[in-house]
Amino acid sequence: MSELLSQQTPAVSIVIPAKNETDNIRPLIAEIQAAMDDRYSYELIYIDDGSTDTTWDELQALRASGFDRLKLIRHQQSVGQSLAIISGAWVARGEWLVVLDADGQNDPADIPGMLDAVQAARAQDSRVWGVIGHRVNRRDDWVKRLSSKVANGFRDCMLRDGIPDTGCGLKAVLRERYLRLPSFNHMHRYIPTLIQAQGGIMRVHPVNHRPRMAGTSNYGVWNRLWVGLVDVLGVWWLKRRAKVVQIRDYQA
Repeated sequence: MSELLSQQTPAVSIVIPAKNETDNIRPLIAEIQAAMDDRYSYELIYIDDGSTDTTWDELQALRASGFDRLKLIRHQQSVGQSLAIISGAWVARGEWLVVLDADGQNDPADIPGMLDAVQAARAQDSRVWGVIGHRVNRRDDWVKRLSSKVANGFRDCMLRDGIPDTGCGLKAVLRERYLRLPSFNHMHRYIPTLIQAQGGIMRVHPVNHRPRMAGTSNYGVWNRLWVGLVDVLGVWWLKRRAKVVQIRDYQA
């Protein structure tokens, strides 16, 4: 058993932004428990980003049932996935921030392996600040695959971050470093580039990918493809303007 289990403060904060995901909550949490219990000390933070279904009621019922790892945030209105993650990151206590989608397409069984890999890499190089999943076998419909292919091609051309699957929702990043990143709508799609711009390294780890458990996606062609193409230009500008400070000497 990992020595991290003995710590009062959790080593890992798992943050899940959710909007209208009632039917996916219980099965996903069960999978997280199966993957993480007895492996890492962790807390689970759900952010209800303006749901109009019974997502909030379902989360409250789970918390009332005695699942004390669960923390809940409810937004007055939807602000988008990126800012919902930031809401969770601000209240998180773990050294490592793990982010995954609420629809069940990310497999929680991949989380321990990702954490093991990124901590081993960081032990060798302190510039390693995180790891992102690479969905080797995509299980999306053709609209998502096509829009991702076009957007990723444009992104690769502009940003050249060397990440094969920047759209994967499953990531593990040092929380302190995540909170230092520029905050804007859709920024969750550009975490590797933003980390590189600050002098960090983002590792890649192969992960499983599955069909959506239930419900319908909150993303379509407009907010996945066209908005993404515009965002790339903004991130390209941020990357061009970023400077990494290297302190040569310090005397107190």
